[in-house]
Amino acid sequence: MSTMRFSWFVKSAASLVCMVAGLSATGFARAGGNIERGADVFDGQCAECHSLKAGKNKKGPSLFASLGRKAGTVSDFVYSDAMKGSNITWTADKIEVYLASPKAVVPGGSMKFDGKLTAQESADLLAFLATKH
Repeated sequence: MSTMRFSWFVKSAASLVCMVAGLSATGFARAGGNIERGADVFDGQCAECHSLKAGKNKKGPSLFASLGRKAGTVSDFVYSDAMKGSNITWTADKIEVYLASPKAVVPGGSMKFDGKLTAQESADLLAFLATKH
């Protein structure tokens, strides 16, 4: 391989690694999600019942580092039996489906949210939550 081709290959590989690392750092950021608008969605729809501080639970468990976490595992929060037995891992896709209809995803769960987010609000919220780890 010529020096010029090798140099291009190294630069391309480095760019790809940086791009993948960036995606991994946000973990679950959604395409089209806006972090700032997601903060507004959280404040308006979630903050009454959920905190973003590790170890600070409210009516609902802390949502700090919630993406990738197994449902029902925040210590010192009392979950419904339905949530504890749900065997859910909170991926962005699973949260999106759950927020659309919490009672359908976890029948018998105690989530009071009525599932009234637009697709954009959901994407924004997920982009915001991906920054909380």
